Amino acid sequence: MTIKTDAVIIGAGPVGLFQVFELGLLGLKAELVDSLPQVGGQCSELYPEKPIYDIPAWPIIGAQELVDKLVEQIRPFEPGVHLGQEVVEFEALDNGRFRVRTARDTEFDAGSVIIAAGLGAFQPRRLRAKGLDDISPENVHYKITDRERFAGKKLAILGGGDSALDWALDLAEMTDPITLVHRRAEYRAQPASVEKMKRLVKLGKIVEQQGMVSAAIGVPGRIDALELTTLERDKARVEADEFLVFWGLAPNLGPIADWSLEIEKKQIPVDTEKFQTSIPGVFAIGDINTYPGKKKLILSGFHEAALAAFAVQKHLNPEARQFLQYTTTSPIMHKRLGLDAESGK
Repeated sequence: MTIKTDAVIIGAGPVGLFQVFELGLLGLKAELVDSLPQVGGQCSELYPEKPIYDIPAWPIIGAQELVDKLVEQIRPFEPGVHLGQEVVEFEALDNGRFRVRTARDTEFDAGSVIIAAGLGAFQPRRLRAKGLDDISPENVHYKITDRERFAGKKLAILGGGDSALDWALDLAEMTDPITLVHRRAEYRAQPASVEKMKRLVKLGKIVEQQGMVSAAIGVPGRIDALELTTLERDKARVEADEFLVFWGLAPNLGPIADWSLEIEKKQIPVDTEKFQTSIPGVFAIGDINTYPGKKKLILSGFHEAALAAFAVQKHLNPEARQFLQYTTTSPIMHKRLGLDAESGK
C-alpha cells in the first residue's frame, strides 16, 4: 500500500522531529523515515548523555532528553514513523509529486520531500592501528550511552573536537586523570571548552598527549595501551582501561547522492528563503545542507525547519495566501495542538 502524505522527512534527528512540528502547525501531514532503529539521529545514536547548552530556555539539557521532549512536542500531529529503513528509490513524478520507497518496500506518494539526514548514513571514524585487528577490543567506544560505567576507570579520550572535549570535561570529575590524545596542539572544539580543559590540565584532572596512533598493544578482547608517534617523531605509550574515540563522522550521503541533486562537497546547496534544493519540492535542512554563512548547530536547523515548512505549504498550494499565526493566540493553532479552547492547555 502506498502512503499518501504532504511531506516525507528523511532523517528523524532533532531537526527532522522539529520539522514535523512546524509542518503540523500549518496543517500539513508528515511521514518520518530513518535508517536508524530509533529516533534522535546522532543525539541518540552517538551521545545520548551529552549535555547541550545552547537550546533556548534550557541552560543545560541532555541530548536524549532533548529528543524525548521533541517527540512529546510532535505527538499531537501523529506523524508516521518508519525506522530501520533506508530510502532506496526516489522519483519525481509528472504531476509534481514524488514517489519514495524504502528498502523494506514502504512506498510514499509525497507532495514534498525534506532531507534532514544529518551527515547522511553516518558512521563514526574508526580507530585504525597496527595490531588492532588481531585484538578485536571490546574496550574501545565510539559513543557513550551509560557514563556511570566509566566511573573510577582510567580513560583515554581520542579527538580534538567538541564531542571529545565535552566528554573529557564531563568525565573528569568521576575518574582518574583522563589522557586526552589529539594529533596536534590546536583543538577544533569551542574556545570556551578548550579553556576549561586547560584549567583541568593545570589541576591534574586531564593529561594532554599529542601524536598519531601507530599501534595497539593488548590481548584478544581488549587494548591495554596505544603507541603514538609524537609531533617530535618520538614514541609515546598511552595506557588506559577504556578508550573513547571521538574522531567525528565519516559522511556518506548513500542513495541520496544518486537523486540528481546538486551536491557540493558531500552537502546539498540550498537557498536561504525556502531551504529548497536544486529540485523544486525537495528541501534540505540541518547538517546535510550548505549555504553562505551556514553554521552546523541544532539551533540553526530549527530555524531552517520553520522556514522550510512555509515553503512546503507554498509549494503544495501555490495560489493560496499564507498567514503567520501565533501559537499563543491562534484558535486554529490551539486546535491543531490539541489544546482546550478555553484554558489553552
